[in-house]
Amino acid sequence: MSHHQDIRSALNHDLLEATLLVETASIEFKSIIGDIPSGLPHPDGAQRIQNSSRKLAAALRQRERAHNRLDDYLSRGIVPQD
Repeated sequence: MSHHQDIRSALNHDLLEATLLVETASIEFKSIIGDIPSGLPHPDGAQRIQNSSRKLAAALRQRERAHNRLDDYLSRGIVPQD
């Protein structure tokens, strides 16, 4: 495998992993929201929602970063530092 293919493969792998994290966090968030049929969370519900929301936001940022790194490499030939 060439150096170019190695880099592209690694960046694609990072994007796939980040996408899976988003999917997992999204499922968790929807599950927590679904546990609140009345719209009124349990006493710890607000904290669970906040924690899950933060986790989802972090996963989305990670996916965006992975996508940008892959795009930078494919469109401009910029090789990430790591």
